[in-house]
Amino acid sequence: MAKRAAGFLIFRRLCERIEYLMLQASYGQHHWSPPKGHVDPGEDDYATALRETTEESGYKETDLNVHKNHSCTLEYKVKGHDKVVVYWLAELRNPSQAATLSDEHQDMKWLDCDGAIQIAGYEDFAKMVRAFDAKIKQKEL
Repeated sequence: MAKRAAGFLIFRRLCERIEYLMLQASYGQHHWSPPKGHVDPGEDDYATALRETTEESGYKETDLNVHKNHSCTLEYKVKGHDKVVVYWLAELRNPSQAATLSDEHQDMKWLDCDGAIQIAGYEDFAKMVRAFDAKIKQKEL
C-alpha cells in the first residue's frame, strides 16, 4: 500500500510577482518541497495538510486562503516504495508574513514558478506548479 501524504502549495503575490514557498529538508538528501507530511491514522488528507503546514511553516489556516477546489495528486516512488501526495493550492493572505521553520527544515525560499520547479527537480511537480501558476496568472484565483 502506498504511503500517503498531503500539503499545501503556498503562494504569495508581491505586486505582479507570484512566489511559491519551498522548504529544504534538514535530513536525507536535503530535498526541497512545499510543506507536506504523512497522513496519520484516522486523519483525512485535508486535516493532514493543515497540521503539517502549521508544523513546518508556522502558517495556520487563518493565514491562508485555501483553494479547496484546486488540488493535485502526485504519485511517485521513494526508495522503491509507492507514495501519493495531495497538494492544495493556498494563498498567503499577508505576503509579508514570515514563515517559522520547524527542525524538519533547514532553509526556506520564496521562488517564482521556474525557480520552484528547478529547486524541486521533479517533472510531475513541475506540471502541477505550471498548471496552478497559469490559473493564478489568468486571474482564475
